[in-house]
Amino acid sequence: MGSTDLSPRGPRVARDGEEETGDVAALTHEGEGIVRGGKTAFFAGALPGERIKFRRTKRHKQHDDARLVEVLQAAPERTSPRCAHFGVCGGCALQHLAPESQLAAKQLELQDNLERVARVMPEMWLPPLTGPVWNYRRRARLGVKYVTKKGRVVVGFRERLSPYVAALERCEVLAAPMDSLIAPLAAMLTTISIRERLPQIEVAVADNAVAMVLRVLTPPSASDLSTFRAFEQEHRVRFYLQPAGLDSVHRLPQEPGSESAEPPLEYALPRFALTLEFRPTDFIQVNGAINEALVSRAIELLAPEPDAAVLDLYCGLGNFTLALARRAGRVVGVEGDAALVERARQNARKNGLENVTFHAADLALAAAGAQSIGGSAVSAPAWAAFPYDYVLLDPPRAGAREMLPTVARLRPKRVLYISCHPGSLARDVGMLTHDHGFALKAAGVLDMFPHTTHVESLAVLEPA
Repeated sequence: MGSTDLSPRGPRVARDGEEETGDVAALTHEGEGIVRGGKTAFFAGALPGERIKFRRTKRHKQHDDARLVEVLQAAPERTSPRCAHFGVCGGCALQHLAPESQLAAKQLELQDNLERVARVMPEMWLPPLTGPVWNYRRRARLGVKYVTKKGRVVVGFRERLSPYVAALERCEVLAAPMDSLIAPLAAMLTTISIRERLPQIEVAVADNAVAMVLRVLTPPSASDLSTFRAFEQEHRVRFYLQPAGLDSVHRLPQEPGSESAEPPLEYALPRFALTLEFRPTDFIQVNGAINEALVSRAIELLAPEPDAAVLDLYCGLGNFTLALARRAGRVVGVEGDAALVERARQNARKNGLENVTFHAADLALAAAGAQSIGGSAVSAPAWAAFPYDYVLLDPPRAGAREMLPTVARLRPKRVLYISCHPGSLARDVGMLTHDHGFALKAAGVLDMFPHTTHVESLAVLEPA
């Protein structure tokens, strides 16, 4: 580095706040640039291949945090961020990197995890699933904070590497019309009596409505409720109140005589002639366009015959299960959240599907070979006693480690594993290949979260 003076006593250590010059070697998993040579430094805003000036801001044992001062030589992949809040807001980390290069970096991370952790590479790499890179986000959790010094409420994601709420005016990745509602929402919340007792808003943009769940630590006053209703009418949104846990979520009370039946929130999967209903706090895939493409690819990769039996583990409200039921003979969905299972059953009835069943089960307990049903332990859940031709796994971030022996025992012709964390995917793929006799046939990434470092991926396995 330019500020390092080599001498018999070794490299000189830069003082705090002193400018240094270096070359960016790579990105961290959080999208920070890495400069090596002397003590490694991490900082936001730089890209591999760039020559930059930086200042160290915080020292650690193995590395230092630093701040980018100037880009002396930019990488060809650098692009201008679209969002005015980029760099402060923590919602996005990679808007300064061209979308195709973001995807290449995610592909490289998946490849690295499979090579290091799973110690296996796929026979074939699948082409990445891509979609819109702006206004794609239909689910979000926004922080809310009344800032006394500013005399107003701010609404947004958390600031980058900070617990504070970023004061957003709009958001370029939120789905319309939510992208442009942040400023008017913050202005409205500034006027209510419980502005210091409303810390969070859950956003769900359905195909037919926009829902916002307000986390209220104190009951709204009558005046507050009137303010909420006026905002609803002006912006055509639905407010829900959450005074306690998720089971306390309820629709904003309407004025007497003005109540009317509202259709439930829903999204469609047109290729499979499906419409799925959900509640504003239910898990649905964040990116609607990518979800449609992912469901289609899942069906293509599993390729179930008309008489095939398919098991969908961690099935949620039936996102993949119902589409599989359009193609296969018999489909079973298993999910740990009983409320989601009930919604899945309702969605099956709504779409006229009779060849699909759903089970509420703690998959960790089921994998251990015992469940508590009505107070008595059973050796194996009923759904695991059937033979299956195909298995789909879509676990949470921690992965499906506990379920792998059960999947292996079923000996399906093909397993499709959909993952939101490349590390847990690689660990589980390694176990399936090295411990349970499967072969990794294909793998690939999908761009579920453009401009972020989140890597979503999938893998296809078959008995070796």
